[in-house]
Amino acid sequence: MSPRTPRTYWAAGTAVLLALLFAAAATVTAASGDSGTEEARTPGLHSADAGFARDMAVHHQQAVEMSFIVRDRTQDEAVRTLAYDIANTQANQRGMLLGWLDLWGLPKVVAGEPPMSWMGTGGDHAGHASGGHAGQSAAPGALMPGMATKEELARLDSASGRDAEVLFLQLMTDHHKGGVAMAEGCAQQCVTPVERELAQGMVDAQRSELTLMADMLGQRGATPRG
Repeated sequence: MSPRTPRTYWAAGTAVLLALLFAAAATVTAASGDSGTEEARTPGLHSADAGFARDMAVHHQQAVEMSFIVRDRTQDEAVRTLAYDIANTQANQRGMLLGWLDLWGLPKVVAGEPPMSWMGTGGDHAGHASGGHAGQSAAPGALMPGMATKEELARLDSASGRDAEVLFLQLMTDHHKGGVAMAEGCAQQCVTPVERELAQGMVDAQRSELTLMADMLGQRGATPRG
């Protein structure tokens, strides 16, 4: 085991805990209308705030799905712990994002809206599965940056042991890279303070987990893809 691993686990665990604590506080703030101008700043249907909430809720759902798959495909405690942390954190954050859309009176799905259209043209983040840039909207039905394909999910579901661990860590590394790019976009463009802060918290936590996953892949004689 790498000597960096205990410190990396501690950093990732701390980031996850802080993200969960922030999630609870942010939900209370948003629900209570803490700002006197909250109503005047309610995001519009195609705003960065609403678009990020919709897209990241979908993005998070796949991370939760992959995490539950790998927990049934390996007995490795380190991978199972990481999977649990990711599933727990992102399920909570997803609930917040969907809750905000309800508070704003906005739909969770907008027919015909391409993924990432909320990011406009200002971004320059490479998209993994979309084959484009996170700063450019994808065609309707296209995958968002970092999301695994149906074929990749099927491979994960049929793998076991070390093969499942390596594939999960590689897929989740891609997923986190895409998630970081999206969250950076919201941190820069969203106007709702609690959502910007949540997005920055996602950036910090997922970057920490990227370091952890790179170490875990190295311990298994593998590397991140691409």
